Formats: sequence, structure tokens, C-alpha cells
Amino acid sequence: MRGHAARQGAALGELVIVNTCAVTTEAERQARQAIRRAHRDRPGAHIVVTGCAAQIDPARWAALPGVSRVLGNEDKLRPDAWTPAALGAGDRVSDIMAATETAAHLVTEFSGRSRAFVQVQQGCDHRCTFCIIPFGRGPSRSVPIGAVVEQVRALVRSGYREVVLTGVDVTSYGSDLPGRPALGQMVRRLLALVPELERLRLSSLDPVEIDEDLWRLLAEEPRLMPHLHLSLQAGADLVLKRMKRRHLTDDVRRVVDRARALRPGIGFGADVIAGFPTETEALFADTLDFLRELALPYLHVFPYSERPGTPAARMPAIPVGERRERAARLRALGAENAASFHRGLVGQIVRVLAETAGGGHSEQFAPVRLVGEEGAGDGRTPGEVVEARVTGIDDKGVVAKAA
Repeated sequence: MRGHAARQGAALGELVIVNTCAVTTEAERQARQAIRRAHRDRPGAHIVVTGCAAQIDPARWAALPGVSRVLGNEDKLRPDAWTPAALGAGDRVSDIMAATETAAHLVTEFSGRSRAFVQVQQGCDHRCTFCIIPFGRGPSRSVPIGAVVEQVRALVRSGYREVVLTGVDVTSYGSDLPGRPALGQMVRRLLALVPELERLRLSSLDPVEIDEDLWRLLAEEPRLMPHLHLSLQAGADLVLKRMKRRHLTDDVRRVVDRARALRPGIGFGADVIAGFPTETEALFADTLDFLRELALPYLHVFPYSERPGTPAARMPAIPVGERRERAARLRALGAENAASFHRGLVGQIVRVLAETAGGGHSEQFAPVRLVGEEGAGDGRTPGEVVEARVTGIDDKGVVAKAA
């Protein structure tokens, strides 16, 4: 979007783009706040609102003061949506459920970031009871392997040493492509065709959709980082069933056990919702016990947020205060698990992607603070990969000295 707008130059005048999220009420509140602030601080600017919340309810966003145009999720990526004539032509929100393909968008620069992100899949065909995102992103559709390879090559040429493959439901990759190549097959071909790529990481995975090719790569390919982020959501089977998830707790146990056997020391992240409707204190305790048992270090915790139009929004709700209190307990457990995981890294050599002069993340996605001989920052260049020995831990991650 930035590139399309920039190519129009001064003809567009001052432009503010707000890319909205619809996952939670809080995300929408922050987007509205950003729009009001932009209108107050830049009264002469054109404000274009796009993203999932705008796709789902365009009229609501178009009514906000200062908004010049609302663009749908498919429309925002088309160059002709960003011409001066288009800016004055009113809102443009296509039917996202009619989308049939996801084009590769060649982005070769991520301002202020050391790792690059490549969208290989878009949309979702599942209907979890809490989730509105399929109505913002449309059906599942994949980027052809050749286009993924082309984009990763371009990113490596631009100096990126780590790439993250992303998608709304990335493990559904390939089901709409000729030959139905699974995610693992695409990753294997990508690594073979771009040997100069040093590090590859995957975004959130559905536990029951990890294919055999991906398991073999996890075991055999050092360039695939030893880090899995699981779309878990709960650790109680009854809650998972009410969420209409496709896994139960035993499925997740098998995934975690298999990954640890294939790649000892692997790091895990997980998405978890606190206070889903009908979640009793006993069911919440089951989730706490499950996460304590599996010792997953990097928990991404959300208090449950009603999304109008979803089945969960009609279920008996947990009071908002209880949701927040449960989320705090989950985050506290995540901090305990992370500290334990970080203690296990002390004494090891890790390869750190520097994201600032003073630190970054290890292969396992452990946050690393790099220190020099006197304990001061190591002064590394962002984007550099540094070998370092872990010497201790702190409240943010691990402390390491360049080896």
C-alpha cells in the first residue's frame, strides 16, 4: 500500500493509511483512536481506512470524521485503488467471499525490521465459533510456489537473512493449487531453490495440519528454525469443542512430544484465549495445568472478545473482569515457563539475529540481550547474525556474550 501510494507522489497530497484489525474489540478501539488522532493532527490529510474491520463493516468506518475513503482487503492491494481519481471516487469494498486467488505482492523492504515476512496464504475455510476473520479475509487461497521463491530471492538480495512465512491459516497452504502441494512440500522446494537464505521461520500453525514433509524438515533442515508457534486457544477439551477447534489436548501433546524428540531444545509459542464463554474456573484450571505440563514458554494471551455475528457471541459470557484476571494468570504462567526455558539455554552457543544494536532473537525465538566484555551493549548491526554464548537470564530473556 505504501508503495502504490508513493508512486502517485504529490498528486495524492498528504495521505494517512489506517489498516484495521477485527480480532478484538480493543483492536478496533485503537484503530478508531488512531483515525481521530490523525484527523486532529493532520486536518488537511486524506485518511484511507482499510483492513479487516473496514472490510466487515465499511459504513461504520466511513462515517468517522475525516475519513476520505474505505478500501476492502482485496481492493487495497490494487495499484488503481491509489490514484488521485480513485481517492475521490468513494468507497471500494469488494465481496471478499468471492475472492479466488492471492497474488504475491513483491515487498523487498520492511522499515525498521531485521526479518522479512512473506504472505504465502490468505483467508480461512474453517469456522471457529469465536472468530470473525474469515469474513474479513475470505476463503483460503495460496500463493504459487514460484512466486514465493521469487519474493524470497528478492528479499535475500535486499540483505534479509531471516524470512517468516505467514498466512491466516498457513497449514492449509496448497489445497487450492494444482497438485495440492502441502506446506511442507512448498518449504522444501523454497529452501532448495534459495540456498542463500540462512534462516526460515513459520508463523502460527494449526496443530493437526502439520504434514509429514514439514516434520522431516524440522528434523533434518538446520535452516528451518527450531521454533513452532501453535494455534492452541485452550487446554481443556470441552472448551476446544465449543470453540469448534479441530484438535484436542492429546493431539497437542503428541505434536509437542514429537517436535521435541526430533529437535531437542525447540522453542514453542502458543495463542491462548482467556475467559471463553462457558469456561468455568475448573475448565480454566485445566488450561493452566495443561500449559504448565507442556511448559510452553512463549504464550500469546488474549482475553476473549465478543465478535458480533459469531456463534460464541451468543453463548453465556464470562464477566470481562474475570477474563482479564484469567489472562493475567496465563501471562504469569507463561513468564514462569519462559524463565525455565531460558535457564536451559545457559552455557549454550546460540545464533542471534540482531534486531537492535544490543540484541535480537535466537533460533528458538528466545529474546537475547547481547553484551560486550564489560557488560555493555555489544553494538551489533541490525540484520547481522551473531554467534553468542548464553551467560545468564534476566526478566526479558537471556543474556549472551559474542562467542
